Amino acid sequence: MDASCLFKALLATNWALFLWDQYITYRQYKVHRDAEKRPEEVKELINEEDYKKARDYKIDNHQFGFLQSWFNQLLLTAQLVGGYYPFLWYATEKYPFHVAVFLSINSIIETIIDLPWDLYHTFIIEEAHGFNKQTVPFYFLDKLKKMLVGFALTMPIVYGIEWIVVNGGPYFFVYIWVFISVIVLLLMTIYPTFIAPLFDRYFPLPDGDLKSKIEQLAASLNYPLTKLYVVNGSKRSAHSNAYMYGFWKNKRIVLYDTLLSGAEKEKVHKLYIDAGEKIEETENDKKRGMSNDEVVAVLGHELGHWALWHTLINLVITEVNLFLCFSVFAYFYKWDALYQAFGYRDTPPIIGMMLVFQFVLALYNQFAHMGQVIHSRSAEFGADEFAAKLGHGDNLIGALTKLGVDNLSMPINDSLYSWCVHTHPPVVERVAAVRAFQAKKQ
Repeated sequence: MDASCLFKALLATNWALFLWDQYITYRQYKVHRDAEKRPEEVKELINEEDYKKARDYKIDNHQFGFLQSWFNQLLLTAQLVGGYYPFLWYATEKYPFHVAVFLSINSIIETIIDLPWDLYHTFIIEEAHGFNKQTVPFYFLDKLKKMLVGFALTMPIVYGIEWIVVNGGPYFFVYIWVFISVIVLLLMTIYPTFIAPLFDRYFPLPDGDLKSKIEQLAASLNYPLTKLYVVNGSKRSAHSNAYMYGFWKNKRIVLYDTLLSGAEKEKVHKLYIDAGEKIEETENDKKRGMSNDEVVAVLGHELGHWALWHTLINLVITEVNLFLCFSVFAYFYKWDALYQAFGYRDTPPIIGMMLVFQFVLALYNQFAHMGQVIHSRSAEFGADEFAAKLGHGDNLIGALTKLGVDNLSMPINDSLYSWCVHTHPPVVERVAAVRAFQAKKQ
Protein backbone atom coordinates (compact mmCIF):
# COMPACT_ATOMS: atom_id res chain seq x y z
CA MET A 1 0.00 0.00 0.00
CA ASP A 2 1.43 3.40 -0.98
CA ALA A 3 1.61 6.30 1.46
CA SER A 4 -1.40 8.17 0.03
CA CYS A 5 -3.73 5.15 0.22
CA LEU A 6 -2.48 4.32 3.72
CA PHE A 7 -3.20 7.85 4.93
CA LYS A 8 -6.72 7.75 3.52
CA ALA A 9 -7.38 4.33 5.07
CA LEU A 10 -6.17 5.34 8.54
CA LEU A 11 -8.03 8.66 8.41
CA ALA A 12 -11.20 6.87 7.27
CA THR A 13 -10.85 4.44 10.19
CA ASN A 14 -10.44 7.37 12.57
CA TRP A 15 -13.61 8.97 11.23
CA ALA A 16 -15.54 5.70 11.33
CA LEU A 17 -14.70 5.22 15.00
CA PHE A 18 -15.58 8.84 15.72
CA LEU A 19 -18.96 8.49 14.01
CA TRP A 20 -19.64 5.27 15.92
CA ASP A 21 -18.95 7.10 19.16
CA GLN A 22 -21.24 9.92 18.08
CA TYR A 23 -23.97 7.44 17.17
CA ILE A 24 -24.06 5.69 20.55
CA THR A 25 -23.72 9.04 22.35
CA TYR A 26 -26.68 10.40 20.39
CA ARG A 27 -28.70 7.34 21.41
CA GLN A 28 -27.93 8.15 25.06
CA TYR A 29 -28.80 11.82 24.52
CA LYS A 30 -32.09 10.86 22.86
CA VAL A 31 -33.08 8.69 25.84
CA HIS A 32 -32.40 11.57 28.24
CA ARG A 33 -34.01 14.18 25.99
CA ASP A 34 -37.24 12.25 25.50
CA ALA A 35 -37.67 11.13 29.12
CA GLU A 36 -39.22 14.35 30.39
CA LYS A 37 -41.26 12.50 32.98
CA ARG A 38 -39.65 10.34 35.63
CA PRO A 39 -40.11 6.66 34.66
CA GLU A 40 -41.99 4.38 37.06
CA GLU A 41 -39.03 2.04 37.53
CA VAL A 42 -36.82 4.74 39.07
CA LYS A 43 -39.33 6.46 41.37
CA GLU A 44 -37.89 4.86 44.49
CA LEU A 45 -34.34 5.91 43.51
CA ILE A 46 -34.88 9.60 42.78
CA ASN A 47 -37.61 12.14 43.48
CA GLU A 48 -39.22 14.35 40.84
CA GLU A 49 -37.16 17.45 41.66
CA ASP A 50 -33.80 15.63 41.63
CA TYR A 51 -34.76 13.81 38.44
CA LYS A 52 -35.37 17.13 36.70
CA LYS A 53 -32.02 18.47 37.95
CA ALA A 54 -30.21 15.35 36.74
CA ARG A 55 -31.89 15.51 33.34
CA ASP A 56 -31.07 19.20 32.87
CA TYR A 57 -27.44 18.51 33.85
CA LYS A 58 -27.13 15.62 31.40
CA ILE A 59 -28.76 17.54 28.54
CA ASP A 60 -26.33 20.43 29.04
CA ASN A 61 -23.37 18.04 29.09
CA HIS A 62 -24.59 16.16 26.02
CA GLN A 63 -24.99 19.30 23.96
CA PHE A 64 -21.64 20.66 25.08
CA GLY A 65 -20.00 17.28 24.41
CA PHE A 66 -21.31 17.11 20.85
CA LEU A 67 -19.93 20.55 20.01
CA GLN A 68 -16.55 19.86 21.61
CA SER A 69 -16.22 16.43 19.99
CA TRP A 70 -16.96 17.72 16.50
CA PHE A 71 -14.61 20.67 16.96
CA ASN A 72 -11.77 18.39 18.08
CA GLN A 73 -12.38 15.88 15.27
CA LEU A 74 -12.46 18.55 12.56
CA LEU A 75 -9.38 20.20 14.05
CA LEU A 76 -7.46 16.89 14.10
CA THR A 77 -8.44 16.21 10.48
CA ALA A 78 -7.28 19.69 9.44
CA GLN A 79 -3.99 19.20 11.31
CA LEU A 80 -3.36 15.82 9.67
CA VAL A 81 -4.30 16.95 6.15
CA GLY A 82 -2.43 20.25 6.52
CA GLY A 83 0.74 18.63 7.88
CA TYR A 84 0.75 20.44 11.24
CA TYR A 85 2.58 17.71 13.18
CA PRO A 86 5.48 17.15 10.72
CA PHE A 87 5.79 20.94 10.39
CA LEU A 88 6.17 21.32 14.16
CA TRP A 89 8.53 18.32 14.33
CA TYR A 90 10.96 19.69 11.75
CA ALA A 91 10.59 23.30 12.93
CA THR A 92 11.89 22.25 16.36
CA GLU A 93 14.65 19.84 15.27
CA LYS A 94 17.40 22.48 15.54
CA TYR A 95 16.84 22.84 19.30
CA PRO A 96 18.60 20.77 21.95
CA PHE A 97 16.34 18.12 23.44
CA HIS A 98 14.32 18.08 20.26
CA VAL A 99 11.72 15.58 21.46
CA ALA A 100 11.07 17.50 24.69
CA VAL A 101 10.70 20.81 22.83
CA PHE A 102 8.31 19.26 20.28
CA LEU A 103 6.12 17.59 22.89
CA SER A 104 6.12 20.65 25.18
CA ILE A 105 5.14 23.11 22.45
CA ASN A 106 2.46 20.76 21.14
CA SER A 107 1.09 20.25 24.67
CA ILE A 108 0.96 23.99 25.30
CA ILE A 109 -0.83 24.60 21.99
CA GLU A 110 -3.35 21.84 22.74
CA THR A 111 -3.95 23.27 26.22
CA ILE A 112 -4.57 26.76 24.80
CA ILE A 113 -7.00 25.37 22.20
CA ASP A 114 -8.85 23.33 24.83
CA LEU A 115 -8.89 26.15 27.41
CA PRO A 116 -12.11 27.91 26.29
CA TRP A 117 -13.95 24.58 26.28
CA ASP A 118 -12.67 23.62 29.72
CA LEU A 119 -13.41 27.06 31.15
CA TYR A 120 -16.95 26.96 29.80
CA HIS A 121 -17.56 23.47 31.18
CA THR A 122 -16.12 24.32 34.60
CA PHE A 123 -17.45 27.83 35.17
CA ILE A 124 -20.70 27.69 33.20
CA ILE A 125 -22.06 24.13 33.19
CA GLU A 126 -20.58 22.81 36.46
CA GLU A 127 -21.20 26.17 38.15
CA ALA A 128 -24.82 26.33 36.99
CA HIS A 129 -25.55 22.89 38.42
CA GLY A 130 -23.88 23.49 41.78
CA PHE A 131 -20.68 21.45 41.34
CA ASN A 132 -17.84 23.87 40.64
CA LYS A 133 -16.06 25.21 43.72
CA GLN A 134 -12.95 26.64 42.04
CA THR A 135 -12.11 30.29 41.69
CA VAL A 136 -10.49 31.44 38.44
CA PRO A 137 -7.03 32.00 40.04
CA PHE A 138 -7.17 28.56 41.70
CA TYR A 139 -8.20 26.98 38.38
CA PHE A 140 -5.25 28.44 36.46
CA LEU A 141 -2.73 27.69 39.24
CA ASP A 142 -4.01 24.11 39.43
CA LYS A 143 -3.75 23.67 35.66
CA LEU A 144 -0.21 25.12 35.60
CA LYS A 145 0.90 22.77 38.39
CA LYS A 146 -0.58 19.78 36.57
CA MET A 147 1.19 20.77 33.37
CA LEU A 148 4.57 21.18 35.06
CA VAL A 149 4.24 17.90 36.97
CA GLY A 150 3.15 16.21 33.75
CA PHE A 151 6.24 17.47 31.92
CA ALA A 152 8.52 16.40 34.77
CA LEU A 153 7.09 12.88 34.77
CA THR A 154 6.68 12.42 31.02
CA MET A 155 10.00 13.62 29.61
CA PRO A 156 12.31 11.10 31.35
CA ILE A 157 9.94 8.31 30.29
CA VAL A 158 9.91 9.50 26.67
CA TYR A 159 13.70 9.72 26.51
CA GLY A 160 13.99 6.33 28.19
CA ILE A 161 11.72 4.79 25.54
CA GLU A 162 13.66 6.47 22.72
CA TRP A 163 17.00 5.22 24.07
CA ILE A 164 15.69 1.66 24.34
CA VAL A 165 14.33 1.74 20.76
CA VAL A 166 17.68 2.93 19.40
CA ASN A 167 19.90 0.68 21.52
CA GLY A 168 17.71 -2.28 22.46
CA GLY A 169 18.27 -4.49 19.43
CA PRO A 170 15.62 -6.75 17.87
CA TYR A 171 13.84 -7.36 21.19
CA PHE A 172 13.68 -3.72 22.23
CA PHE A 173 9.87 -3.94 22.59
CA VAL A 174 10.33 -6.41 25.45
CA TYR A 175 12.67 -4.00 27.24
CA ILE A 176 10.25 -1.11 26.69
CA TRP A 177 7.46 -3.23 28.15
CA VAL A 178 9.56 -4.01 31.23
CA PHE A 179 10.59 -0.35 31.54
CA ILE A 180 7.02 0.97 31.34
CA SER A 181 5.75 -1.73 33.72
CA VAL A 182 8.32 -0.70 36.32
CA ILE A 183 7.41 2.97 35.81
CA VAL A 184 3.69 2.21 36.26
CA LEU A 185 4.30 0.31 39.50
CA LEU A 186 6.63 3.06 40.71
CA LEU A 187 4.09 5.79 39.98
CA MET A 188 1.33 3.80 41.68
CA THR A 189 3.57 3.74 44.74
CA ILE A 190 4.88 7.31 44.83
CA TYR A 191 1.98 9.26 43.32
CA PRO A 192 -0.32 9.24 46.38
CA THR A 193 2.57 9.98 48.75
CA PHE A 194 4.66 12.53 46.85
CA ILE A 195 2.70 13.87 43.89
CA ALA A 196 -0.96 14.05 44.97
CA PRO A 197 -0.05 16.22 48.03
CA LEU A 198 1.22 18.85 45.59
CA PHE A 199 -2.42 19.48 44.70
CA ASP A 200 -4.33 18.59 47.88
CA ARG A 201 -3.74 18.35 51.62
CA TYR A 202 -4.43 14.98 53.18
CA PHE A 203 -5.55 14.76 56.81
CA PRO A 204 -5.98 11.69 59.03
CA LEU A 205 -9.67 10.92 59.42
CA PRO A 206 -10.66 12.18 62.90
CA ASP A 207 -11.38 9.65 65.62
CA GLY A 208 -15.02 8.73 65.95
CA ASP A 209 -17.75 6.35 64.90
CA LEU A 210 -16.85 6.32 61.18
CA LYS A 211 -13.15 5.68 61.72
CA SER A 212 -13.90 2.85 64.17
CA LYS A 213 -16.33 1.17 61.77
CA ILE A 214 -13.91 1.39 58.83
CA GLU A 215 -11.05 -0.04 60.89
CA GLN A 216 -13.33 -2.86 62.11
CA LEU A 217 -14.33 -3.65 58.53
CA ALA A 218 -10.70 -3.73 57.38
CA ALA A 219 -9.67 -5.91 60.32
CA SER A 220 -12.51 -8.38 59.68
CA LEU A 221 -11.16 -8.95 56.15
CA ASN A 222 -7.48 -8.90 57.16
CA TYR A 223 -7.01 -5.84 54.97
CA PRO A 224 -3.67 -4.29 56.03
CA LEU A 225 -4.95 -0.74 56.50
CA THR A 226 -2.16 1.55 57.75
CA LYS A 227 -3.52 5.02 57.01
CA LEU A 228 -7.03 6.47 56.73
CA TYR A 229 -7.15 9.91 55.13
CA VAL A 230 -9.69 12.54 54.20
CA VAL A 231 -9.10 15.12 51.45
CA ASN A 232 -10.76 18.46 50.76
CA GLY A 233 -12.35 17.53 47.44
CA SER A 234 -14.95 20.27 47.90
CA LYS A 235 -12.43 22.98 47.02
CA ARG A 236 -12.70 21.83 43.39
CA SER A 237 -16.05 20.16 43.01
CA ALA A 238 -19.09 18.91 44.87
CA HIS A 239 -18.73 15.50 43.18
CA SER A 240 -17.90 12.75 45.69
CA ASN A 241 -15.27 10.02 45.62
CA ALA A 242 -13.20 7.54 47.64
CA TYR A 243 -10.26 5.33 46.71
CA MET A 244 -7.69 2.90 48.06
CA TYR A 245 -4.02 2.54 47.20
CA GLY A 246 -0.82 0.90 48.33
CA PHE A 247 1.02 -2.40 47.96
CA TRP A 248 1.49 -5.45 50.13
CA LYS A 249 1.11 -4.62 53.84
CA ASN A 250 0.86 -0.86 53.38
CA LYS A 251 -2.72 -0.10 52.31
CA ARG A 252 -4.38 3.28 52.61
CA ILE A 253 -7.90 4.62 52.13
CA VAL A 254 -8.78 8.18 51.09
CA LEU A 255 -12.25 9.67 51.51
CA TYR A 256 -13.41 12.91 49.92
CA ASP A 257 -15.16 15.22 52.38
CA THR A 258 -18.07 15.42 49.90
CA LEU A 259 -18.81 11.78 50.69
CA LEU A 260 -19.50 12.57 54.36
CA SER A 261 -22.42 14.19 56.15
CA GLY A 262 -23.50 15.48 59.54
CA ALA A 263 -21.10 15.40 62.46
CA GLU A 264 -18.36 13.59 60.49
CA LYS A 265 -18.28 16.30 57.84
CA GLU A 266 -18.27 19.02 60.50
CA LYS A 267 -15.24 17.43 62.22
CA VAL A 268 -13.40 17.19 58.91
CA HIS A 269 -14.20 20.78 57.97
CA LYS A 270 -12.91 21.94 61.34
CA LEU A 271 -9.60 20.27 60.43
CA TYR A 272 -9.49 22.24 57.20
CA ILE A 273 -10.36 25.55 58.87
CA ASP A 274 -7.72 25.02 61.59
CA ALA A 275 -5.20 24.35 58.79
CA GLY A 276 -6.11 27.61 57.07
CA GLU A 277 -8.30 26.26 54.28
CA LYS A 278 -11.57 27.94 53.35
CA ILE A 279 -14.84 26.03 53.53
CA GLU A 280 -17.82 27.40 51.64
CA GLU A 281 -20.96 25.26 51.62
CA THR A 282 -24.28 26.08 50.03
CA GLU A 283 -27.52 24.76 51.45
CA ASN A 284 -27.55 22.21 48.64
CA ASP A 285 -24.01 21.08 49.59
CA LYS A 286 -25.16 20.45 53.15
CA LYS A 287 -27.82 18.04 51.89
CA ARG A 288 -25.24 15.90 50.10
CA GLY A 289 -23.29 13.04 51.62
CA MET A 290 -23.91 9.68 53.25
CA SER A 291 -24.45 8.26 56.67
CA ASN A 292 -21.52 6.50 58.32
CA ASP A 293 -23.02 3.07 57.62
CA GLU A 294 -23.43 3.94 53.95
CA VAL A 295 -19.80 5.08 53.71
CA VAL A 296 -18.77 1.75 55.28
CA ALA A 297 -20.91 -0.07 52.71
CA VAL A 298 -19.13 1.76 49.87
CA LEU A 299 -15.78 0.74 51.34
CA GLY A 300 -17.10 -2.81 51.68
CA HIS A 301 -17.61 -2.69 47.91
CA GLU A 302 -14.09 -1.32 47.35
CA LEU A 303 -12.59 -3.95 49.64
CA GLY A 304 -14.51 -6.49 47.59
CA HIS A 305 -12.37 -5.55 44.59
CA TRP A 306 -9.30 -6.25 46.71
CA ALA A 307 -10.58 -9.51 48.19
CA LEU A 308 -11.74 -10.82 44.79
CA TRP A 309 -8.37 -9.99 43.19
CA HIS A 310 -9.94 -7.53 40.73
CA THR A 311 -7.05 -5.07 41.15
CA LEU A 312 -4.46 -7.73 40.33
CA ILE A 313 -6.51 -9.06 37.41
CA ASN A 314 -6.79 -5.53 35.98
CA LEU A 315 -3.03 -5.10 36.34
CA VAL A 316 -2.41 -8.37 34.45
CA ILE A 317 -4.82 -7.33 31.68
CA THR A 318 -3.05 -3.98 31.42
CA GLU A 319 0.35 -5.67 31.17
CA VAL A 320 -0.80 -8.10 28.46
CA ASN A 321 -2.33 -5.22 26.51
CA LEU A 322 0.87 -3.16 26.81
CA PHE A 323 3.00 -6.06 25.59
CA LEU A 324 0.73 -6.59 22.59
CA CYS A 325 0.77 -2.87 21.70
CA PHE A 326 4.55 -2.62 21.94
CA SER A 327 4.86 -5.75 19.81
CA VAL A 328 2.73 -4.11 17.12
CA PHE A 329 4.85 -0.98 17.40
CA ALA A 330 8.02 -3.07 16.89
CA TYR A 331 6.52 -4.50 13.71
CA PHE A 332 5.48 -1.16 12.19
CA TYR A 333 7.89 1.45 13.55
CA LYS A 334 10.34 1.13 10.61
CA TRP A 335 7.64 1.11 7.97
CA ASP A 336 8.57 4.06 5.76
CA ALA A 337 5.12 4.30 4.19
CA LEU A 338 3.55 4.97 7.60
CA TYR A 339 5.72 8.03 8.18
CA GLN A 340 5.43 9.24 4.60
CA ALA A 341 1.64 8.94 4.79
CA PHE A 342 1.61 11.57 7.55
CA GLY A 343 4.27 13.82 5.95
CA TYR A 344 7.51 12.79 7.71
CA ARG A 345 10.80 12.49 5.81
CA ASP A 346 12.44 10.02 8.21
CA THR A 347 11.38 7.52 10.90
CA PRO A 348 11.76 9.08 14.38
CA PRO A 349 10.83 6.48 17.05
CA ILE A 350 8.63 8.77 19.17
CA ILE A 351 6.62 9.85 16.14
CA GLY A 352 6.31 6.20 15.14
CA MET A 353 4.91 5.34 18.55
CA MET A 354 2.35 8.16 18.29
CA LEU A 355 1.24 7.00 14.84
CA VAL A 356 1.03 3.33 15.74
CA PHE A 357 -0.79 3.80 19.06
CA GLN A 358 -3.23 6.44 17.78
CA PHE A 359 -3.95 5.25 14.23
CA VAL A 360 -2.66 1.75 13.47
CA LEU A 361 -4.09 0.36 16.72
CA ALA A 362 -7.25 2.49 16.66
CA LEU A 363 -9.67 -0.31 15.80
CA TYR A 364 -8.02 -2.72 18.24
CA ASN A 365 -8.17 -0.05 20.99
CA GLN A 366 -11.93 0.30 20.43
CA PHE A 367 -12.59 -3.42 20.84
CA ALA A 368 -10.14 -3.69 23.74
CA HIS A 369 -11.96 -0.86 25.51
CA MET A 370 -15.33 -2.54 25.02
CA GLY A 371 -13.88 -5.78 26.41
CA GLN A 372 -12.54 -3.88 29.41
CA VAL A 373 -15.96 -2.28 29.97
CA ILE A 374 -17.64 -5.71 30.03
CA HIS A 375 -15.01 -7.03 32.45
CA SER A 376 -15.32 -3.95 34.67
CA ARG A 377 -19.12 -4.23 34.83
CA SER A 378 -18.80 -7.84 35.94
CA ALA A 379 -16.28 -6.84 38.62
CA GLU A 380 -18.61 -4.11 39.91
CA PHE A 381 -21.48 -6.57 40.32
CA GLY A 382 -19.10 -8.95 42.07
CA ALA A 383 -17.91 -6.27 44.50
CA ASP A 384 -21.53 -5.25 45.21
CA GLU A 385 -22.39 -8.85 46.04
CA PHE A 386 -19.30 -9.07 48.27
CA ALA A 387 -20.50 -6.05 50.28
CA ALA A 388 -24.00 -7.53 50.48
CA LYS A 389 -22.56 -10.82 51.83
CA LEU A 390 -20.94 -8.80 54.62
CA GLY A 391 -24.41 -7.56 55.60
CA HIS A 392 -24.13 -4.10 54.00
CA GLY A 393 -26.68 -4.67 51.22
CA ASP A 394 -29.32 -2.19 52.39
CA ASN A 395 -26.74 0.48 53.18
CA LEU A 396 -25.06 -0.10 49.82
CA ILE A 397 -28.39 0.46 48.08
CA GLY A 398 -28.79 3.68 50.07
CA ALA A 399 -25.24 4.75 49.21
CA LEU A 400 -25.64 4.03 45.49
CA THR A 401 -28.93 5.93 45.47
CA LYS A 402 -27.39 8.95 47.20
CA LEU A 403 -24.32 8.88 44.95
CA GLY A 404 -26.60 9.00 41.94
CA VAL A 405 -28.65 11.88 43.32
CA ASP A 406 -25.67 13.86 44.68
CA ASN A 407 -23.81 13.59 41.36
CA LEU A 408 -26.94 14.22 39.26
CA SER A 409 -26.64 10.88 37.48
CA MET A 410 -29.57 10.04 35.25
CA PRO A 411 -31.01 6.68 36.38
CA ILE A 412 -32.02 5.69 32.82
CA ASN A 413 -29.68 4.86 29.95
CA ASP A 414 -29.58 3.59 26.40
CA SER A 415 -28.60 -0.09 26.66
CA LEU A 416 -26.10 -0.03 23.75
CA TYR A 417 -24.38 3.09 25.06
CA SER A 418 -24.21 1.65 28.56
CA TRP A 419 -22.66 -1.62 27.38
CA CYS A 420 -20.08 0.22 25.28
CA VAL A 421 -19.17 3.02 27.70
CA HIS A 422 -20.20 2.50 31.33
CA THR A 423 -17.44 0.75 33.26
CA HIS A 424 -19.84 0.90 36.22
CA PRO A 425 -23.33 -0.51 35.59
CA PRO A 426 -26.22 1.95 36.01
CA VAL A 427 -27.53 2.35 39.56
CA VAL A 428 -30.87 0.75 38.62
CA GLU A 429 -29.11 -2.48 37.57
CA ARG A 430 -26.81 -2.53 40.59
CA VAL A 431 -29.65 -1.99 43.06
CA ALA A 432 -31.71 -4.72 41.36
CA ALA A 433 -28.75 -7.13 41.52
CA VAL A 434 -28.19 -6.48 45.25
CA ARG A 435 -31.88 -7.00 45.98
CA ALA A 436 -31.92 -10.20 43.94
CA PHE A 437 -28.97 -11.50 45.96
CA GLN A 438 -30.66 -10.57 49.24
CA ALA A 439 -33.90 -12.30 48.16
CA LYS A 440 -32.02 -15.45 47.19
CA LYS A 441 -30.17 -15.43 50.49
CA GLN A 442 -33.35 -15.26 52.60
